Amino acid sequence: MEQTSVTRQAELSSLTSEVVAVDKQSESFREFDRFRVTSEPVLTQPGLGITTTTVTTITQTGGDWSTGLLDVCADRNTCIVGGLVPCCLDLNLAHHFGECLCLPLLPGSTFAMRVGIRERYKIRGSVCEDWASVCCCYCPALCQMSRETKLRMKTRTYHVTTALESS
Repeated sequence: MEQTSVTRQAELSSLTSEVVAVDKQSESFREFDRFRVTSEPVLTQPGLGITTTTVTTITQTGGDWSTGLLDVCADRNTCIVGGLVPCCLDLNLAHHFGECLCLPLLPGSTFAMRVGIRERYKIRGSVCEDWASVCCCYCPALCQMSRETKLRMKTRTYHVTTALESS
């Protein structure tokens, strides 16, 4: 009986060493498979039924001022505020133009904003016309600038949706 138990233990130890060897090989195969899978280039193509949305924003630029210097009927609220408290309209304009709210406190800042608005929206005119408008007609110039900023900031956005059809 001793002889059979010794041979069985030898068989078990050889089986155990074989299992460990197979396990190590499978580990190396798994690492190789992982490397092989990640090293191959990934190519994806759009499938059928994929929807693509394109958003287009159009902002008006160029041309003349949208409203005249003395067009008080174009936006009555702006003209009332510009006539009664032009400093508030100047602050609001600086805010909408993206400047610091302290800008209207600086001398010549309204003139600079008018030139900036004209340049930003590519409005025809000259620095001389801007200076004359701001110096001679301060309140109407503020009102015109405010109306122009409101009108030009309105953008038209179009959503176009396309879908691939199956053939």
